[in-house]
Amino acid sequence: MSVSAVAADSSVCAPLAVLGRDVTVPLVTGGEVTYAALDYAASAPALQRVWDDVAAYAPYYGSVHRGAGYLSQLSTDLFENSRTAVAEFLDCREGDQVVFTRSTTDSLNLLAAALPAECQVFVFETEHHASLLPWRDARVTYLDAPRTPVEAVQTLERALADRDPYGPALVCVTGASNVTGELWPVRELAAAAHAHGARIVLDAAQLAPHHPVSVRESDVDWVAFSGHKLYAPFGSGVLAGRSDWLRVAEPYLAGGGASRKVARRPKEAGGGVDVEWHETAARHEAGSPNVIGVYSIASACKALTEAGFDELVARERYLIRKVREGLAEVPAVRVLSLFGDDAPRVGVISFVVDGWNSSHFAAALSAEYGIGVRDGLFCAHPLLRTLLGGEADEPGECGAPEAAPGEKSLNAIRVSFGAGTPDEHVERFVRAVKELVADGARWNYRTEDGRCVPDTSAAA
Repeated sequence: MSVSAVAADSSVCAPLAVLGRDVTVPLVTGGEVTYAALDYAASAPALQRVWDDVAAYAPYYGSVHRGAGYLSQLSTDLFENSRTAVAEFLDCREGDQVVFTRSTTDSLNLLAAALPAECQVFVFETEHHASLLPWRDARVTYLDAPRTPVEAVQTLERALADRDPYGPALVCVTGASNVTGELWPVRELAAAAHAHGARIVLDAAQLAPHHPVSVRESDVDWVAFSGHKLYAPFGSGVLAGRSDWLRVAEPYLAGGGASRKVARRPKEAGGGVDVEWHETAARHEAGSPNVIGVYSIASACKALTEAGFDELVARERYLIRKVREGLAEVPAVRVLSLFGDDAPRVGVISFVVDGWNSSHFAAALSAEYGIGVRDGLFCAHPLLRTLLGGEADEPGECGAPEAAPGEKSLNAIRVSFGAGTPDEHVERFVRAVKELVADGARWNYRTEDGRCVPDTSAAA
């Protein structure tokens, strides 16, 4: 059976087809409008190509690595071919492993569990919590936020020069910030890490959907990313890279699939079982795998490659310019940045608006204009504190703090877009920002469960 695929639109002038592009939502002021999904950095909409590929496979669904039947064999081939497709997408080296996980967070926690004893970890405070928090059992050095890419490399070099030169060490760094969208100097940081005997893992959650990622050219040791940000939102992720630490580590989960051989011990030897674990990626993939999620990632990888990253990057730069130029025309708007206005970036832009609580502003964008953005601290609390001059609040669950509409913002608004974003969505967003700043909201809002929501009992 050949699973059919829909050819991706590779035009530099047109967005790729995504699910939900024609969905309409009600406006609190009356009527409906096509929804403008501008929260790609949280979860990007699924590519139509991915959905079609998954739908074509669905009737042939079967157990993976478990059965002799035709559908089981087909599903196993699909699963392992997806591993090959992801390795090609990432330009992995010979001998690298591709391990399927649930998400970027899961991937980095897996790597954290596989660290050698006494491993030192170096991580910038500017990281997403997925990169900042998994290293609980290691000696962790948190590095101050740099203000230039050069400073980032210099900061890392100084920290590594002071480390124990004989023990294992790992550097964790993002490829593109989930707050500012700025690209980090990954290749230079990898060179610095290796010069000091350390390894490096790249959090590519925000980079892989926007730019090509080459493990070989960047010379990183591992890369992690999520399907739900790569236009394949089906609960799967990837950890790809060197196999040695993974091959000798205790399995991330103990169970079927990770074990190659299990035998009972004689009662006179104390009973129990002896286990021989796999040394391949299966060692860390216990249980029945998410074949649908894995195949959707592989489909997205192929679709983006066929569309052409040169064209996708060029179009995204065009959208970034439209948004940044539009926001620059509003004096009350302050765009957040570490490296400055000229730094290369992906389609992720965070900002604050003078006189507005960010939750209130985001609620008005949604209720009055049909625009979905993110507000809060974006699971990057230390970075937001740095960017907001220490003003960032620390609410639970990465949400907005409880505050009345109109109070000074203690967090930020994030607009993010990508390969499926039409021009009209960013144009509507810029127009809405200008109108809200100039004229205020047209509706009353109230605080409910820590968020600003439209007060449906009365208009403004």
